Amino acid sequence: MKKMLIFVAIVSLVAGSLFAEESVLIDFTKLAAEEGEQNAATEKDFSNSRFGSSLPESTRQALVSSLAIENWEIKLTSSARTVDNMVRSRIKQTDSSRGAVMGVRIHFPVERIHSSALVVPPFEIPAYDPRFQDELGVLTNVGDIKSIEVNYYSLNFPHELSIILIDSDGKRRNIRMGYMNQTYEGWGKLIWNNPAYVQDARNRNLALVPLYPDFAPIIRFGGFEIRRDAMHPGGDFITYFQDVKIVYDKAVLDDADRDIDNEAVWSILEERDEARRIRELERYGQNQVMLHIEREKQTREPAFDDPSRREQ
Repeated sequence: MKKMLIFVAIVSLVAGSLFAEESVLIDFTKLAAEEGEQNAATEKDFSNSRFGSSLPESTRQALVSSLAIENWEIKLTSSARTVDNMVRSRIKQTDSSRGAVMGVRIHFPVERIHSSALVVPPFEIPAYDPRFQDELGVLTNVGDIKSIEVNYYSLNFPHELSIILIDSDGKRRNIRMGYMNQTYEGWGKLIWNNPAYVQDARNRNLALVPLYPDFAPIIRFGGFEIRRDAMHPGGDFITYFQDVKIVYDKAVLDDADRDIDNEAVWSILEERDEARRIRELERYGQNQVMLHIEREKQTREPAFDDPSRREQ
């Protein structure tokens, strides 16, 4: 019996390798603002959370956000976080032959110091909202990752690019893609091949684990990290991003490949997904409400030496 179980595990691994996927994790051309400043496909209304429901209606209307390109943020490390650097660092929706892409300008310190910046979404991309599983930041049923590709526009900067992946447990992993001066100017690719990926199923660790109703592993896009070495020029850095693609093994075979559709019978995952979606809404909603309140508290008056004051 034990030999039979091991045989079944080997067959499953081999079958899994035959069903390897190539998918787009996130496509920035799908994140163009359509009406006003938001992207309808990824719009989230945080006023529905328990933190926003008690606010006045005029305030609640401002608690709508989305993954629209210009909603993304740049977070500089402490060594680079001066007011001037933060003001000059921003993200713009940019038209190109490939569609609307993400344009990134980061103003690094001019001094010879190591510094880095994160390009992150306005809110953590929800893992269990099915809308984000359509090339908008979430992939499900992800086993071993074989390769990752980033499509970007190079202007010959020697800075290093990493992408941030978030797994089902919320753990973050930085994947170092390489240096961004591999193309003098124009669209190029940075490709990471997983050195730990085992091609031959016979060399993999075999383990029998319960499948349904456990969750198939999920990965989310957490953003980019761009590192500037102290020996490289500081000041303005410009690039553009189109998408991130991943080649990976399936963690488990889809129910469509099985004799019985377990979820259709029991609906356990649907129930768990709904509970997790509610928890995510509450967590993200609290952050968005606090951010909105902080912005409301900021003064609108210009500084005493602001040129606009002299025109009044």
